[in-house]
Amino acid sequence: MSPGLAQPVATAPPAASYRQDKQALLARLRHVALSTRSVDGALRHLTALTDDTLRSLWQACGFDGTCALLAVGGYGRAELFPYSDVDVLLLLPEGADPARDAALRERIESFIGQCWDAGLEIGASVRTVAESLQTAAADVTVQTALLEARRIAGSRTLFARFEQRFAAALDALDFFVAKRLEMRQRHLKYEDTPYALEPNCKESPGGLRDLHIIGWAMRAAGIGQRWDDLARAGLATALEVRQLRRNEALLARVRMHLHLVAGRREDRLVFDLQGAVAASFGLADRTTPDGRLALRASELLMRRYYWAAKAVVQLNQILLQVIEERLRAERGEPAPALRPLNARFLERAGLLEVADDALYTRQPHAILESFLLLERVPGVKGFSARTLRALYNARTTMDRRFRADPVNRQQFLALLQQPQGITRAFRLMNQTSVLGRTLWPFRRIVGQMQHDLFHVYTVDQHILMVLRNVRRFFIPEHAHEYPFCSQLAAGWDQPWLLYVAALFHDIAKGRGGDHSQLGAREVGRFARQHGIARADRELLEFLVREHLSMSQVAQQQDLGDPDVVAAFARRVGHERRLTALYLLTVADVRGTSPTVWSAWKGKLLEDLYRLTVRALGGRAPDRDAVVEARKRQALAELSRLAGHTVAPPPLWQTLDVAYFMRHDAGDIAWHAYEIALQGPGASTTPRVRARRSPVGEGLQVLVHASLRDELFARICGYFDRADLSIQDAKVHSTRDGWALDTFQVVSDLLPEEAPALMARIEAELPAAVDSLRPLPPPRLGRVSRRVRSFPVAPHVDLRPDEKAQHWLLSVSASDRTGLLYSMARVLAAHAISVELAKVTTLGERVEDMFLLRGEQLQPERTRVTIEQELLQALEPG
Repeated sequence: MSPGLAQPVATAPPAASYRQDKQALLARLRHVALSTRSVDGALRHLTALTDDTLRSLWQACGFDGTCALLAVGGYGRAELFPYSDVDVLLLLPEGADPARDAALRERIESFIGQCWDAGLEIGASVRTVAESLQTAAADVTVQTALLEARRIAGSRTLFARFEQRFAAALDALDFFVAKRLEMRQRHLKYEDTPYALEPNCKESPGGLRDLHIIGWAMRAAGIGQRWDDLARAGLATALEVRQLRRNEALLARVRMHLHLVAGRREDRLVFDLQGAVAASFGLADRTTPDGRLALRASELLMRRYYWAAKAVVQLNQILLQVIEERLRAERGEPAPALRPLNARFLERAGLLEVADDALYTRQPHAILESFLLLERVPGVKGFSARTLRALYNARTTMDRRFRADPVNRQQFLALLQQPQGITRAFRLMNQTSVLGRTLWPFRRIVGQMQHDLFHVYTVDQHILMVLRNVRRFFIPEHAHEYPFCSQLAAGWDQPWLLYVAALFHDIAKGRGGDHSQLGAREVGRFARQHGIARADRELLEFLVREHLSMSQVAQQQDLGDPDVVAAFARRVGHERRLTALYLLTVADVRGTSPTVWSAWKGKLLEDLYRLTVRALGGRAPDRDAVVEARKRQALAELSRLAGHTVAPPPLWQTLDVAYFMRHDAGDIAWHAYEIALQGPGASTTPRVRARRSPVGEGLQVLVHASLRDELFARICGYFDRADLSIQDAKVHSTRDGWALDTFQVVSDLLPEEAPALMARIEAELPAAVDSLRPLPPPRLGRVSRRVRSFPVAPHVDLRPDEKAQHWLLSVSASDRTGLLYSMARVLAAHAISVELAKVTTLGERVEDMFLLRGEQLQPERTRVTIEQELLQALEPG
């Protein structure tokens, strides 16, 4: 008889109830308040139910006693969450080969098929012991899964032989190094922070996987399989074991609730599930005495999660260090030499180590000295496990007296004034809770959610990202990232003032009221307490108070209007303030999300900076002088494009001053060159030209067409149907009845696909512009999860500009497909012309500004009607 065969293939009636039994168990779990103990019980119950079903199927399929069925991975360690995969290994005796043994192959196929029929989402591998060891040696993921192998059914002898040979083949230190490298790559995938607003409770830093790696290292090193084994081996304190248990239980509870609420495998705490998970925890919104919402239940849940994840990161760092030290000692490697740094600290293998476990409680000044040494001493890249434990044990030492101590205040400023290591030091200070205990207002925003559509980090992590961004402006190795910022930073004499501003710019979020004003008061108090000079204090207060203003002006106002620039110049006051505000603004926008910053936003901010510098220097824009200068520059560029000297084109005589103020010389030359190609007597057919944007990603599209009321709407409609997002629009009318419009658009296509996209736009858009058909209805795009969770109440404001010559329309709403086109249709229906469109997308929120013209806007009743129709168009769905 072939190996693995004992009887004919049969169906397994006992397995038929698995799906019903599992659903009944999950239904019970959904209707009870799951405690830590009940989560453990649920995991055991799900594992036992799955074990029993697999045994039944194994027996029914007629495998004899020479084969074995093993649970591996998470199922192997008996942690089977409701919708986790069921990973198994069908272990065959040496010499068994399903490829040559048809009967064995039939049983294996029948077994796997019946598993799926029973409702088991099984992941099965079929190997002999030798094949398993060979695969494990080549793939650390397989090696990890086999490390946790557990026998479900079949040969005990074969399983024992597998365990013996696997243990003999496993090099614990090599395995440890491979898993730590794997962990680092996983952390980088999740931005190396546990504080993402939608963290993965399994894979993110501080998630369950960071606990698993400690467990795998323990098993590989032969320390044991339970947290208590770490303490018995002298590698963990009793407090650390309690923290391991408590935080593992909370993370497991979160993951269990996520699976139950989502009804599928879902390990991400996404916005639209956070509220439901919080409710299943028994959490409720908190309100103020007058009934206003003070704290959402989801915020309470996420704060619990972040504190747990933070603790797991620290435990992971400490315990992996001590396990590695043991593994290297067992291999016979000599312990790294200790290098004394002073009477209190030593350095070993690049880690700072306290000379005395009670150092921080005896000498509290040494706490901040630790981070100064991290910045100052070359080669020191972190803290040893002994130092991290000493810091934790001294947490109560960092009290009001500690914060008021002049030496500690002096050291805190010194931390910000070092020439290197600032970002690393402050991240470690936050990770070890030293930052929040030293800078008390910071503690209030640790783990604080940001309920908007463009921040992707908690407030504390966003602040540290902004600190990092400002710091990089002063590091020559990063000058290629933002050359203009680095150029300005090179001439700035006190970088630490910008670092302080970065720390405080959002520190008052979540208190109610204007966080910019509240933050300005906080930084003023900090400056007085730390002896900062009055002029520097006033600069810090200005920066925190105005940290949003430059972005708002650049992205929402007409920079071609000298009055806008003059008003901003008066607000700033002088060039030193302007430079500091510009650097902080760029760092802040970049620190909200990897997707919010764009080259176009960068150009707007740089344009505003340069225009304001001229205004502050007494060189307020003279419209006539600016126009003539741009015409000269454009004429030189136009001659270059044409290949010969050209005269000023007649087109320029048909354009007003606003056109030349709003476009730079390169754009003006491009427009003239493309339109001049039609030559004299050209037809009235719309002319469309596209080119790669000279300011970064995306395309610039030029439209030259006869004026008509629906022109802007038709262009927006085409871009909407073509899945092109408009970032900016400049709309102009010539004196002879033509529209000259320029659009900055972006798409999801790869850069190499740009030529085909430009050709398509040039071929299709003229027909869309010339169409006489009624404007089609806008597409109703699917609303994203974030928009559903944090909808922005649509806001419309229509008012005359300061000169009462045009109308300013300001709009804010949740972004969605077809939004700009929906607004353009409303304006077209009322025969209103759009002269300028500033389209600002912040994550999934839009803040748009339009400069409008039309006699129809004079009656108040008409304006109210238009505002109501715009509000209806802005509603999602």
